[in-house]
Amino acid sequence: MYYGKRMKKAIAILFLLTIGITSCKTHEKEADKLGIAKKYYRAINNSNPSKTKELITKRFTTVDDGFEQKYNGSEYAEWVKWDAVFQPTYDILKIEKEDGVVKAKISKIDKRISFLHRGPIITDEVLEFEGNKINNIKRTSTLFDVEEFVKNRDELVRWIADHQPELNGFLNEQTKSSGLNYLKAIELYKNKKQGTTTTFKRNSS
Repeated sequence: MYYGKRMKKAIAILFLLTIGITSCKTHEKEADKLGIAKKYYRAINNSNPSKTKELITKRFTTVDDGFEQKYNGSEYAEWVKWDAVFQPTYDILKIEKEDGVVKAKISKIDKRISFLHRGPIITDEVLEFEGNKINNIKRTSTLFDVEEFVKNRDELVRWIADHQPELNGFLNEQTKSSGLNYLKAIELYKNKKQGTTTTFKRNSS
């Protein structure tokens, strides 16, 4: 009988230890997701395509205000190279883990956004995971003047078509070479407004 009580006690202790270990592993896994999200924002802020690629799944999706875009790892790395052309700054205003996802409020500013939006764009972002990699980011704009953005973009496109037609199509792709043409278009347009001239070498990459 005494032996039976000891066995029951041992089983109870083992059960509690198992629950404790499982709980710790779950907590560590959730903490890892927050760390991975922070590494992702650090990687894109540093315009590091190879590090960004390590943090996402082979098939990766972004959803911006309902617009969905799918990438493989190499395609998203190319997007990071496009983004890098405009020298972006990503600021994490808030970040937390909740119900298996990471939620963040992000402010982004770069040369393109400064020209089109006249200030930073702020988004609420939800990062979903597959294992220890990000497989989906859903963004909802909380500070974005779409009318200002579209007006300035369309005016730039019209001016380029009339004055620098060799740069037509700079909006069509998100690659490093199209990004360089986009930046060139902005600088030429701004110089026209300021009454100055700048000579550019044609992008051959």
